[in-house]
Amino acid sequence: MCDDFIHQGLTHDPTVSRRTFMVSSAATVVLSSAVAGAQSQTKVVEKDVNVPMAAGVSDAALFYPEGKGPWPAVLVWTDILGLRPVFREMGRRLAAQGYVVLVPNPFYRNAKAPVVDGSFDFSKPEDRAKVMPLAAALTADAGISDAKDYTAFLDQQPQTNKSKKMGVQGYCMGGPLTFRTAGTVPGRIGAAATFHGGGLVTDKPDSPHLMIAKMKTEVLCCVADNDDKRDPTAKDTLKKAFADAQLKATVEVYDGCNHGWTVRGSQPYNEAGAERAWTELTALYQRNLA
Repeated sequence: MCDDFIHQGLTHDPTVSRRTFMVSSAATVVLSSAVAGAQSQTKVVEKDVNVPMAAGVSDAALFYPEGKGPWPAVLVWTDILGLRPVFREMGRRLAAQGYVVLVPNPFYRNAKAPVVDGSFDFSKPEDRAKVMPLAAALTADAGISDAKDYTAFLDQQPQTNKSKKMGVQGYCMGGPLTFRTAGTVPGRIGAAATFHGGGLVTDKPDSPHLMIAKMKTEVLCCVADNDDKRDPTAKDTLKKAFADAQLKATVEVYDGCNHGWTVRGSQPYNEAGAERAWTELTALYQRNLA
């Protein structure tokens, strides 16, 4: 699990008001070249959407390039602090590269996003109490059910190119959800990526790594240095499971990058490491979704 290394990430963005995000249902936004690492700006449509689920209705953010599609789709699973500005930023950046991107609130059963707003210190019991019950409610069965509904919603969007495979990526607790998605709808998922995924390998009968046998996808697992030091055998278990399933996979420890290093605004954020991971993600999607 990743509980010891939970990171705040960017829970608010001083350059964009809460009203901008929550009130505008079909805002056209511009992705900054500074954030995207590009010389030009790409316009992206951003919408707050409600996704029909077996367990209710999930609030989510949908992104796609402005212009004529369709484009391949990508589902993004957040970390334990849920849908918030830093993950909206990721959604916009990914959409600007030519994808229809859904970033849902994984805790919709219990709370609307953002589940944290403003300052958050995971070392404080009162702050941990805000999110741990939400994460506990997201069981393996719940994750599998949600994976079906979110991918179905993406396929219902007119902007989605259903002739192309779909991508899925996850951060911290989103890592297991990524595995469950790739194993639950293997016919749709063509690429999967995890970043400092927490609890990918456990000794329980519903361990996420057991879903590998059901996957039909290329997988990228970017492992945090301190996660690997705490559980150095997990990467070997993953590599063996991928080999047994005859899947193309990269399982790599990012030396010097600790849990949460890809999430801008978090204490362990490592820009060089985050950009390297994004470059690997981009190449993964270009190989399998384009």
